[in-house]
Amino acid sequence: MHIAYLVNQYPKVSHSFIRREILAVEACGVAVSRFSIRSLDAELVDGADRQEFEKTRFVLGGGVARLLVSLIQIGLTRPQPFLKAVQLVFKVGWKSDRGMIIHLAYLAEACVLLKWFAGAKVNHVHAHFGTNSTTVAMLCHVLGGPSYSFTVHGPEEFDKPAAIALTEKINRAAFVVAVCSFGKSQLFRWCDYRQWSKIQVIRCGVDQTFLAQPAIPIPPQPRFVCVARLSEQKGHLMLIEAASQLAREGHSFKLILVGDGPLRGQIEAMIAQLGLQDQVEITGWATNADVQQQLIKAQVMVLPSFAEGLPVGIMESLALCRPVISTYIAGIPELVEPGKCGWLVPSGSVDALANAMRMALQTPVEELERMGKNGAELVARYHDAATEAQKLVELFQTCAKGDPG
Repeated sequence: MHIAYLVNQYPKVSHSFIRREILAVEACGVAVSRFSIRSLDAELVDGADRQEFEKTRFVLGGGVARLLVSLIQIGLTRPQPFLKAVQLVFKVGWKSDRGMIIHLAYLAEACVLLKWFAGAKVNHVHAHFGTNSTTVAMLCHVLGGPSYSFTVHGPEEFDKPAAIALTEKINRAAFVVAVCSFGKSQLFRWCDYRQWSKIQVIRCGVDQTFLAQPAIPIPPQPRFVCVARLSEQKGHLMLIEAASQLAREGHSFKLILVGDGPLRGQIEAMIAQLGLQDQVEITGWATNADVQQQLIKAQVMVLPSFAEGLPVGIMESLALCRPVISTYIAGIPELVEPGKCGWLVPSGSVDALANAMRMALQTPVEELERMGKNGAELVARYHDAATEAQKLVELFQTCAKGDPG
């Protein structure tokens, strides 16, 4: 059995969970080839991502010429499937937010991949994210390529399901993966009841570099860490406001923001405006080892997201026995149990977030360690990358036997 993984951007700094899944699937004895629409070579900082980069083929790496040649070749050699794919392009592209031209480009990308998959004798394609990578996998299947499945993470797929033709993708897929029960329920909203059996919950996980770490005592210094891309949906600006409240009250603490992204300039400006340069630090992108060290140095991980699936950063923090402050949204309450392994607050409430952070500062270290150990047990039980990969492999094997869904 030979599986192709297709992602819009891979490897990517914030997509370590995909790398872990691929490696865990390979550990089950399955051959995996990596394919990405575009490269993010310049952003990679982790050695493991560099290794994945060397194993990945990039569709756009050959420029427009390769796309046009593949489009013409498939159009001439497979006229009937090509016509069906063009009809599908018009069907899904007409109502999309990307437009017809972009969807014709997706068709050209599918033509490139069709030849690559045939050359590699790929049995099945698995895409991550229900957006353009799944569109390309679906078009490739219509052209006569292998069956496909895809993992939906959210929140983007749930924000614009009609614009990305989510229902069409579910209908044509062999199966669909949701990373949490909340995600599964959202997919139920956008497909017929007869399709529900296709939708399976397979959680993102952490590997032994997190699960096998011995419990390291929580340091006495009051220190929060937030591991997330610096984007609007993660709630960083609200976090800075909450930190300002605590600073004005005279609390001593450090807040470390691990990550980078489009909101960095605005976050830095707010830190300066509120005079929090001594309390708040931004590290930029970090390697897996750096992320681990930042979590270990902290007392509590805080992630006040506005929209999510189920953040991998929360799993990593709990796996290292660090309790979590987060919000009552999406799949987060499926992992973070208030009072047991952290605190949950209403999304969008600065006062509630500041109050939870204040409570964490006032909680004895011994109690924080108890909460962290509870969280580590939950992650080991439900978010072991090896265990979740085995579930995925069983679905791949079903597809290989010609019994999708």
